[in-house]
Amino acid sequence: MRIEHHIDLQPFNTFGFSSIAERLVHVGSPEDVVEYFTSNQPAPSLVLGGGSNLLLTRDLPGTTLKVELPGIELVEEDTDHVYVKVGAGEVWHDFVLHAISQGWAGVENLSLIPGNVGAAPMQNIGAYGVEIKDVFHQLEAFVTDDKSYESFNLADCAFGYRESVFKRGLKHKAIITSVTFKLNKRPSFNTSYGAINQQLEAMGIQNLSIKAVSDAVISIRQSKLPDPKKIGNSGSFFKNPVVEQLHFEQLQDRYAGIVGYPAGEGKVKVAAGWLIENAGFKGKRIGNYGVHAKQALVLVNYGGAAGKDLFQLSEEIISTVNEMYEITLEREVNVI
Repeated sequence: MRIEHHIDLQPFNTFGFSSIAERLVHVGSPEDVVEYFTSNQPAPSLVLGGGSNLLLTRDLPGTTLKVELPGIELVEEDTDHVYVKVGAGEVWHDFVLHAISQGWAGVENLSLIPGNVGAAPMQNIGAYGVEIKDVFHQLEAFVTDDKSYESFNLADCAFGYRESVFKRGLKHKAIITSVTFKLNKRPSFNTSYGAINQQLEAMGIQNLSIKAVSDAVISIRQSKLPDPKKIGNSGSFFKNPVVEQLHFEQLQDRYAGIVGYPAGEGKVKVAAGWLIENAGFKGKRIGNYGVHAKQALVLVNYGGAAGKDLFQLSEEIISTVNEMYEITLEREVNVI
């Protein structure tokens, strides 16, 4: 366990917003976590992983706990699957590339998603037809109320669309330290979502492989989304809202190009990016922050902006979209 004082969190969030943490505690092992919570330390005001789903709008008093637990370990296998335990501090995309190098299938569609492994089940991250719940086996988390480690299986996590129990009932009460994934020895390719098939064709791929799918996903993401190392962002800022079928049909009468997908009986998931773009925000820039020119779902910090400014822009987007479509957008990022 390592403790620092008055540290700027700018390098530790993908937006690149400045926020001074009064006290930054680095935990690099399960034992560090136990030591912190059993030694009369103050409850952390923020638990920080890769900072990829975080909008910092102010300085942080108290303690920020930075989870940095490493490790990728094959813990079990059977005829069809491998079970891989990954430390919460591992970079998500590095884990994906490692899995591909080993021939372990299941996470290739989730290539190039920013952030660390520990945040993946919190958000039930997903892309191109695959979500964490599809490859999840179990995780270990330190439950602060009980001051002990607990294992969580698939049902325990209560996964939903960008949701889990760790964002609801166990918010601020559980520190995820490792996640075990159930990956396939024999791949079952998922290429029908989005433009993966078209990209594979453009790449001249004739023999499909998990690496080829990953390469296609990376190419698509790089063509649409800014690199956080160059332009501060957190990927998709808003969730795609789900509305009643009748509401969607009424919107179709007014907006012929509106984009939506079936979301269960009588429900439609509406493309938030389309709503925002059609409302006139795509490419909008206010000084050193704004909405990305290629993807309206992505809010960006061009350098030197403040998190509170971007928050106000998101408020304007939510208000305008609600006024135009009677749909209330929900932020995917966590606002601090």
